[in-house]
Amino acid sequence: MDTIGSSTYKKIKRDIIFGELKPASKLKLDELKKNYPVSLSTIRETLNRLSSEGFVIAEEQRGFFVSPFSKEDLIEIANLRILLESYALNLSLKNGDTDWEGNLVAAHHKLSLIENKMDNKNKDIVESWKKYDWEFHLACIAACGSKNLISLHSNLFDRYLRYQIILLQFRGDEAIDEHNQIYNFSLKRDADSAIKFLKVHIEKGLEHALALFKEQT
Repeated sequence: MDTIGSSTYKKIKRDIIFGELKPASKLKLDELKKNYPVSLSTIRETLNRLSSEGFVIAEEQRGFFVSPFSKEDLIEIANLRILLESYALNLSLKNGDTDWEGNLVAAHHKLSLIENKMDNKNKDIVESWKKYDWEFHLACIAACGSKNLISLHSNLFDRYLRYQIILLQFRGDEAIDEHNQIYNFSLKRDADSAIKFLKVHIEKGLEHALALFKEQT
């Protein structure tokens, strides 16, 4: 069961990722207390935790702000994700057992179903897409043998995903094909090919996000 603190953390983090708490907006403690009915100390603890993870900025004398959007930040996050996820995928393909394969098959099946009915305007579908996209990428690297590596990757994935969701970035058939290639080569234990398509997937997503960035600025 979630504690009050962990539940509040998940809710505020989710609202940052989905843009309900907008980039660069000031996080006023009294307003947050109305929307998340917990103590001010719990809210402060949550914001400090999110600050350590890159979702919030804590400024002395000025308070807390949602981390702003910038092209430089997006590019850095994407490049770090390529580095960590490629390394983790390579380890996972070497170590994965039958249970790992079964989990990967299930994760890809759920992602494929949601991608084929993806609608950027439907919040419920977008949220399901976020969940199943994460589960697929996690399933790919789950056998890497390093909890620290998975934790670091999880943080970068969510920070990258915030840009995707707020910019309404779903690339359709192109992204679906990339996921299929990653999946098929992972099952074949062809690390070089799986990593190649993983890099293409993230780089194409970055290109698309930067184009959307340009349209909105």
